[in-house]
Amino acid sequence: MIHPGLCSITFRELSQRQIVELVAETGLAGIEWGGDIHCPHGDTASAAQAGAITRDAGLAVSSYGSYYRAARPAGGKDAPPFEAVLASTVAMEAPLIRIWAGGYGSDAAEATEAYRAEVADDARRIADLAAPVGVRIAFEYHAGSLTDTLESTLRLLAAIDHDNVGCYWQPPFGAAKSDNLTAIEALADKLANVHVFHWLTAPGDKIDHRPLADGQGDWTDYFAEIAAIPGDRWALLEFVRDGSEENYRRDAATLRQLLEGW
Repeated sequence: MIHPGLCSITFRELSQRQIVELVAETGLAGIEWGGDIHCPHGDTASAAQAGAITRDAGLAVSSYGSYYRAARPAGGKDAPPFEAVLASTVAMEAPLIRIWAGGYGSDAAEATEAYRAEVADDARRIADLAAPVGVRIAFEYHAGSLTDTLESTLRLLAAIDHDNVGCYWQPPFGAAKSDNLTAIEALADKLANVHVFHWLTAPGDKIDHRPLADGQGDWTDYFAEIAAIPGDRWALLEFVRDGSEENYRRDAATLRQLLEGW
């Protein structure tokens, strides 16, 4: 089953309670709490509060959207120690931590074999730490990391070879629909959650954040492919046009419509 939810980073300016109220109002089922503003890494009191008010509203904590990077560069400002990330995850009672496959601007094409091995080793280490408390690890599927292409993602997951490590999926900027469907199928055994949005290329190679309804045809096919994969996962809205609550409400309604029957 595919459950609809929201990434809290969509509205960094809102409080935890405002996020919960907005999600409940729009009929979504859960929240991925972000590790930068709403639930800072290691702030277990904030994490526990987020988890409690989410459940009190009849919603679920889908995941913890951390900024942990496997094989993180020492001293990186957005590179928390994993122990802090795991502590927050446990405090909010999230079943999954989203992390990054290395990175800091370098993509897979620039990575050395030694660096790829370092990322894989660290991923196995943190997966072993998370497993005893019932928490899964899943990579962001994103540019500027070792999961920036399908080929590199599959290669990394094979090198890690750990049952407790999976991967999100989201449509890469500018990717063809056929390539996206191929990626979903290829990642099926490791697919955790999905980040949902509809972005187009604007002049100057910029991103045009479009209403989700504009991409309804594509997402209908994506969700059909995803729904055929056994197990439950979350479809999480991530960012909306102009950061507008009204645009979010429209996107949430579209997402609910897309997921009817799945």
